[in-house]
Amino acid sequence: MVPRTSPHALRGQNDDFRARRGALRAALSFPQDTISTARWALHWLLLALTLCTTTLVGVVLTHSFQAGRALYLDQYLNVFGTLQAKPLLLVDGLAFSITLMTILLAHELGHYFACRYYGIDASLPYFLPVPLPPIGTFGAFIRIRSPIYTRQALFDVGIAGPLAGFAVLLPALVIGIAESKVIPGIANQGDLIFGVPAILRFFEWIIFPHVRSADILLHPVARAAWVGILATALNLMPIGQLDGGHILYAFVGRRHGRLSRVFIVGLVALALATRTWSWLIWAGLVFFFALRHPVIFDITELDRSRFVLGLAALAIFLLSFTPAPMSERPDGTAVTNVHASVSIFRSASSLGDEESIDKNSANTIKTAATAAANIVRPHLLAN
Repeated sequence: MVPRTSPHALRGQNDDFRARRGALRAALSFPQDTISTARWALHWLLLALTLCTTTLVGVVLTHSFQAGRALYLDQYLNVFGTLQAKPLLLVDGLAFSITLMTILLAHELGHYFACRYYGIDASLPYFLPVPLPPIGTFGAFIRIRSPIYTRQALFDVGIAGPLAGFAVLLPALVIGIAESKVIPGIANQGDLIFGVPAILRFFEWIIFPHVRSADILLHPVARAAWVGILATALNLMPIGQLDGGHILYAFVGRRHGRLSRVFIVGLVALALATRTWSWLIWAGLVFFFALRHPVIFDITELDRSRFVLGLAALAIFLLSFTPAPMSERPDGTAVTNVHASVSIFRSASSLGDEESIDKNSANTIKTAATAAANIVRPHLLAN
């Protein structure tokens, strides 16, 4: 007969386990650096610049939404002329920028506070402003400056960001869709045609039953949530040092390397199948700069609750992923532009008045932007 352990003894064992776990966490903790004045200034500067660049994008999106028309690249070139004619659009543009930055901030703070919990030395979020359409930012990231020693800590740090960001973007998505307009065939017009992830289509179906996604012009708040969805999908890819890669490593350990390479091949196949060449860029960036994962000498299996959270992360990835985030126009013109080239923004700032643009010059710039779109894409939102 197997002797039974009394409830009192079990409580004692649990208390001892918690004490040893706390001691281990304390032993593996790193002292947090004091943030210098210069670094604080850098954080605030990047935050302010990103607010500016995303608000300019918000002005374009709001102007287009109010007029009930699709997006064209010329609108980004004319943004300062538009503001000169309608200065209050600058305030309206904050709906996009603040929503997007809140989603990105929630994602990074999720990572940051998980690092703080485990005593891992990490920086505050750095925002990346980009003065180019149609997002205005490459996202945000934190720097993890000390090793992560346990699978549990790696899993918690990796999943905390996507969960926090997804929790914030969901209400923004619902509110934004509720404020959207039904305009037949609107998604098939303009230079920028966005993909529709499953989570977006689900709420469109709830709020606009029997209406095609191609007939819905999204409100700028919903478009900000769309960007957050894209960032979530990119980060949850189970590759390398992406958030999904951290989660994968916490489950499978050193088999992570082989699996990451399999998923890289999958991205290449996806690019060929959908003719979305930005996946090749993304696969190359991850392969050369973020494929190898630091080794963690911990064979402890994750508990059941983290297994369930891992399934939740997989579900979020599947709901957020779209094979072609940007597609071509029906006439075959490539429109997969997001961060085309710095010269576009310079042209926009120098042209000023909307009416002073020579039509041929604008078309030339537009053609150059479209060509650049095949190289530089919207998928640089990863951490």
